[in-house]
Amino acid sequence: MTVRLFSVPAPVRASFRVLEHAAPAIGARWAERIWFTLPRPRDTPAARPGLPAPGDPFAVEVDGHQVVGEAWGAGPVVYLMHGWAGRREHLAPFVPPLVAAGHRVVAFDAPSHGRSAPGRYGARSSSIPEFVAALAGVVARHGPAHAVIAHSMGATAAAVALCDGLPVGRVALLAPMASPASYARQFAAVLNLGERTHRRLVARIERRVGAPMHHFDVPLLGRGATVPPALIVHDRDDASTPVADGEAIAAAWTGARLHVTSGLGHRRLLRDPAVVAEVVDFVRR
Repeated sequence: MTVRLFSVPAPVRASFRVLEHAAPAIGARWAERIWFTLPRPRDTPAARPGLPAPGDPFAVEVDGHQVVGEAWGAGPVVYLMHGWAGRREHLAPFVPPLVAAGHRVVAFDAPSHGRSAPGRYGARSSSIPEFVAALAGVVARHGPAHAVIAHSMGATAAAVALCDGLPVGRVALLAPMASPASYARQFAAVLNLGERTHRRLVARIERRVGAPMHHFDVPLLGRGATVPPALIVHDRDDASTPVADGEAIAAAWTGARLHVTSGLGHRRLLRDPAVVAEVVDFVRR
């Protein structure tokens, strides 16, 4: 399956090919900037009908940057974590049924996302470690995580957080990305990076995030840690993160349950009533 990352103009691809031979270090620096830059929002979820009434707003300081969110209800806490270029409203369909089931629901925007402040490298730039730190900071404010429901790269970050020691009772990973290293290969192909530029790009990414790529490999992490009960939901028509990623995580995580859907894609998965009901039932159990 070919994953649709983004479109790249032909002159940009040609420039990277020239830089591969003439100045791969410059090409890697340019590619690094693209890697960490958020695309502009494609929708305005706050304008969608059917969103829950506003919750209790909060703000926490995480590594010197303000992370904002809101909370609803009372009871064991369930955390909602959006994906790359997302925002907390994308998981709003989960709020009413979770509150009705007796949970406190906490949703937040990661650094440089939604209404949270820019992260360490400024507006429209973030990383998996910033997502991980934001989740840990919000959990420290609101209490132990009965469950985490996370989407896309947010699911990757949630998996990293719990494998790094964040106590989580159970986790639902929706359209999770399994491996940034695999994504980097696809990213290199889209930009037309040669091998010399690609190697330097990986080194620059690892230097910025302060860890090797394999530290964020979700199947590998699950093999080396005791993981909580996990539900993985992935759509076979997901054009952003292939269903093979969800399958790889489910195969590596002891006791994980995989549910494969069809026709929902990457984000409609979050609004599908059957998916919402299944995830809420998993959290209640």
